[in-house]
Amino acid sequence: MKGATLTRADLTEAVHEEVGLTRQDCGGLVERTLDLVAEALENGETVKLSGFGVFQVRAKRARMGRNPKTGEPAEIEPRRVIGFRASQVMKARIDRALSD
Repeated sequence: MKGATLTRADLTEAVHEEVGLTRQDCGGLVERTLDLVAEALENGETVKLSGFGVFQVRAKRARMGRNPKTGEPAEIEPRRVIGFRASQVMKARIDRALSD
């Protein structure tokens, strides 16, 4: 799967092959898992997946920026963003894969 994008359908198929449930049941499992992660992030919670990484919501303060088209100063509103920090296990795994 090198260079491709991993989709929900790919995840569903992988769960189906590993667990052996119906594709419909596996699709439901994948969707529910993603919904739980999204709900936790919406509530400002941190999502830690051991051996994978941490998803965390951060608050960004208001600041001055520039309109890239005109160069004029423009205020950027405060907002919340999602950050991801890979675990050491994941970083090592990616380093090994890239060195092969």
